[in-house]
Amino acid sequence: MYENILLPFDGSDGAAEVLHHAAEIAHWADATIRVLYVADTNRDSVTVVEGQTVDVLEREGRDVVEEAAKTLETLGASYRTDVVQGDPAPTVVEYAEEYDQDLIVMPTHGREGVSRYLVGSVSEKVVRLSSVPVLSVRMQPDEMLTFPYENVLVPTDGSGAATHAADHLLEFAAALDATVHVLSVVDDSALGPDVRSTIAGKESEQAAGEAVDAIVSAAETHGLTDVVRHVEHGRPAAVILDCIEANDVHAVGMGTTGRRGTNRILLGSVAEKTVRSAPVPVMTVAKPR
Repeated sequence: MYENILLPFDGSDGAAEVLHHAAEIAHWADATIRVLYVADTNRDSVTVVEGQTVDVLEREGRDVVEEAAKTLETLGASYRTDVVQGDPAPTVVEYAEEYDQDLIVMPTHGREGVSRYLVGSVSEKVVRLSSVPVLSVRMQPDEMLTFPYENVLVPTDGSGAATHAADHLLEFAAALDATVHVLSVVDDSALGPDVRSTIAGKESEQAAGEAVDAIVSAAETHGLTDVVRHVEHGRPAAVILDCIEANDVHAVGMGTTGRRGTNRILLGSVAEKTVRSAPVPVMTVAKPR
C-alpha cells in the first residue's frame, strides 16, 4: 500500500535508527525510499571558501544523503536522494505532495547545530500540515523499533477524523496480519459529583463504546479477526501510553485535523502528546480538507 516513502533525514544517531526502520518497511511494501535533506533557508549558511560562494548546509546535506545512500545500498533497499532548500516543515509537506509520496517517515529528534529541522516543533508541524500519512518515530537509547508490527493500537473518539484515520490503519494492519487494539477513552477528569455529571459520564461511556464498536465493525470488513476492544477512563494521552505498555503495542495510528498556515500546531491535542511521548512509532492520518 506504500510505493513511495519519504524520509526527511539529518544523519543523527536517532535518525540512522529510523533509516533502518524505514528500510524494513520499504522491503515489506516493495517501496522506494526518497531520502530528503532540507537546507534550512531560515539560517544564514552561505560563506566563501577559497573565493567561491558555498552554502554550508547544502554541502552538509549532500554528505548526509550520500551516507544514507551507502546504508540503504548495504540494506538492499530501493532509494533516491535529494537535497533542497526551504523552510523545513512546509518544504517536507510540499515535497511529499509534489512527488506523490505515500508515507512520510519522520524522525522526531534531530541534531543540534548543523541541522535542527527534525527537532520538536518541526516534526509536529509536518504532522499537523501533511495530507500524506506521517509515521513519527521517536528513538531513545532504551527503546526498540519492531517491524512487522504485531500489535497496532487505534484510538478513536468517534469523530470523522478518527474514523478516516482508522480506515487507513485497518488496511495497514490487515496487510501486516496484526492484532488491532481499538481504544476509546472516557475523559471524566472534568466531571463533578453532581447528578448532571453522573448522567454526562454515562453518556460519554456509551459514546465511547459505540465509537469502538464502529471501528471493530470496520475491522471485520478488512478481514481482521484478531481485534481487542478497550473502553477506559482517564486522560486520553495517559491512557494511550498505558495501553501501549500493557498490550505490547508496536505502533499507534490516529487522526489529525486542522487548517494550513496556522501556528497552533496540534497545541495541547492528544495527537501531539502521543507523538511526543509514545515509545513506539505513531502514524497520523489527516482527514481530507
